[in-house]
Amino acid sequence: MASLNYPQNFEDHLPLMAEKLGGDALIGELCKGFQLLVDNDKGVITFDSLKKSAALLGLQDLTDDHLRSMLNEGDFDGDGALNQMEFCVLMFRLSPELMEEAHDLLHHDLQSFF
Repeated sequence: MASLNYPQNFEDHLPLMAEKLGGDALIGELCKGFQLLVDNDKGVITFDSLKKSAALLGLQDLTDDHLRSMLNEGDFDGDGALNQMEFCVLMFRLSPELMEEAHDLLHHDLQSFF
């Protein structure tokens, strides 16, 4: 999968949220974020629902190509949309700091195991 190119003004707030909220509350907030973007008729995030929501959230400068890239990046089952699990996984994958922390923890655990 191709990596997304972040806008120059992108700020990753997920690590701060994780630190302040803890794991369960962070997942709850991600689920709320999913609900903001979801196509209520289909129960998934579609291109159209993402485009509409992006404009409402002040992200109207994102191009259609960028929005499609976001969908493609997280669409593991190939249906052209994001279900709640795909969305949550994508949010973690797009957070470089959280991915680095997860890598470090896994590396430490593997070293301890062997």
